Amino acid sequence: MNGYLAFPFAPDARGRSAAVDRARHIREMIEQVLFTAPGERVMRPDFGCGVKELMFQPASDALAAATQGMIHGALLRWLEGWITVGRVTVEAVDSALIVTVVYTPRGGGAAVGERFTLATGGGS
Repeated sequence: MNGYLAFPFAPDARGRSAAVDRARHIREMIEQVLFTAPGERVMRPDFGCGVKELMFQPASDALAAATQGMIHGALLRWLEGWITVGRVTVEAVDSALIVTVVYTPRGGGAAVGERFTLATGGGS
């Protein structure tokens, strides 16, 4: 059963609020943490991890290492009740950062690996 609101919010084919299953909801919450800048949400000004601030930095190994620590800390802080973070890796590839988050959903389930790509300003 789909019991969680989809992100971004949108109507479904019947004109109702689109819903997703728990696995998709967790992935969408991770996306929100990754791509929300602190200060962007009025009622939660410290929510997010600041990855967007790095978009205009040239991709490098140093940037990847700093980003990895920032993401891991933000996921622990904001999604502690939903997931156990196993590993966060960040690779600088050309003009993008590729973020891989390996986590286990709380309440049971197998470990899941999700990839997210963040284009930086260091290239085309």
